[in-house]
Amino acid sequence: MALEMKVPSPGESISEVEIAEWLVQDGDYVEKDQAIAEVDSDKATLELPAEASGIITLKAEEGDVVEVGEVVCLIDTDAEAPSSSSKKEEQEESESKEETTSEDKKEEKTATQEDSSSKEEKKETYASGTPSPAAKKTLDEKGINPKDVKGTGRDGRITKEDAVQAKGKPSMGTPGSGKRSESRSKMSMLRRKVAERLVSAKNETAMLTTFNEANMKPIFDLRKQYKEEFKEKHGVSLGFMSFFTLAVVRALDKFPSVNSMIDGKEMITYDYKDISIAVSGPKGLMVPVMRNAENLSFRGVEQEVKRLATRARDGKITVDEMTGGTFTISNGGVFGSMMSTPIINPPQSGILGMHNIVERPMAVDGKVVILPMMYLALSYDHRIIDGRESVGFLVEIKEALENPVELLMDGDVKKALEL
Repeated sequence: MALEMKVPSPGESISEVEIAEWLVQDGDYVEKDQAIAEVDSDKATLELPAEASGIITLKAEEGDVVEVGEVVCLIDTDAEAPSSSSKKEEQEESESKEETTSEDKKEEKTATQEDSSSKEEKKETYASGTPSPAAKKTLDEKGINPKDVKGTGRDGRITKEDAVQAKGKPSMGTPGSGKRSESRSKMSMLRRKVAERLVSAKNETAMLTTFNEANMKPIFDLRKQYKEEFKEKHGVSLGFMSFFTLAVVRALDKFPSVNSMIDGKEMITYDYKDISIAVSGPKGLMVPVMRNAENLSFRGVEQEVKRLATRARDGKITVDEMTGGTFTISNGGVFGSMMSTPIINPPQSGILGMHNIVERPMAVDGKVVILPMMYLALSYDHRIIDGRESVGFLVEIKEALENPVELLMDGDVKKALEL
């Protein structure tokens, strides 16, 4: 019996997906639940598992955009799984045939090489697309590849007139002697959708960015003192994301408009904090969501960040795990970014950018002190967030990071870290 495999719905509002890559070949025997393809939606890359065991017949090609519910392959469930011995015999037989064919071709080539050499030279001289000496000189001067020119001479030969009329790509100045090749590749559906959202965010919001800086020495000191004990007890590292997430939760309580969105003529303000975290995945930027971050401890945040980041890197993140979010934290500092203006993640109204931590000379009590400093950037939608609120929000973040024991741990480090 031939089982029709249809594209399942990856999530609400998704009507089509793109076949990113087939993980099996036409005619292969597949096992039930074996990953047979990777499909891209506008939100995530997902694996398509086989619904049954049998021989597969592909009905769509890589790069095809197919609708949810459309048949992409057939599985012959009556086919028997090939035994390991028959697979080995087939492989040995195939290798034997390849060797025999290779030897036959080699002998044939040797026997006829001398007789055909003069013909090959002549054929090569007048081959289609071969430029005359004068044409070649002209094409070289223009930086045009002969393969890109259609010859009008005898047997398709490129004449000087063809070379003169050929148009190359405009360039600034004279091309150097280095390589000037290029390649084209199709953008994935996910990448295309991210591009569309970034453009719409710039065009459809009144986006502004405000900056501040934070002295990270207090957090450095805490991590140095407790990170080994924290990791030994909880199995995760005490990173910066837990401090930033809890600082954001605290600031959102004080400035609820930053935890709001515009819906038509209405403004929706959320009493929960679903924090999106921007992570780099194999298919590009992804923003999985930490649900109800206001209920998470330092341990809870670090464990959730690790779980989501691992799933994103392994391509196992689901659409549900990336849907929603009321505010975003983006850590460009891991890539060495000193300062940036992060783009809002629609329909959210704010995004906090973290950057690299650099030792800089700072004035403290009239003296110059070297401190590990980080620039902070808050991009926000000015339609619902005023300047006073945006600046106040970022100041709250700064103060919490510079005084984490009092403002984020209620004065009890051991209790906050659950040690």
